[in-house]
Amino acid sequence: MAADAEVGTEAPGKKGLSKLFVIGGGAAIVVLLAGAGLFFALSSSATDASADGQGAATTIPSDTFIFNLPPMMVNLNSEGGTQSNMKLTIALEVANEAMMNEIQPRLPKVIDAFQVYMRELRKSDLEGSAGIYRLKEELLRRVNMAIYPAHVQSVLFKEILVQ
Repeated sequence: MAADAEVGTEAPGKKGLSKLFVIGGGAAIVVLLAGAGLFFALSSSATDASADGQGAATTIPSDTFIFNLPPMMVNLNSEGGTQSNMKLTIALEVANEAMMNEIQPRLPKVIDAFQVYMRELRKSDLEGSAGIYRLKEELLRRVNMAIYPAHVQSVLFKEILVQ
């Protein structure tokens, strides 16, 4: 009888512990499924809104205008007697059409500022993406100085050829 009493006391403890694991596991699965469902519901509604053209990121129109400059051909500063040339086609990104009209009469000053700077460049100054980035930033600085108080937002390279 003592053995039966001992077995009877162990069984309810093990049953309670196993019920706890089953309930906890079930609750964890429900939470994971609910989270996954919420994730897919939110992500599909965001893509539906952007596909309809109602998403915030896709409906912001670009209010900038592009002002094309004539192609420029420049002799670069020579290194040890070797002649190098650069052909460059640039566009300027401006905020509105009025800014384009302000730049037009000052175009000779812009081209002069570009020519003076680029004639002092060496072929090695234009190597790699870092060299092109420095050129872009310097041209942006010079164009904004030449057309002040007007302002250009960005210098866009359409063509760069260095020989």
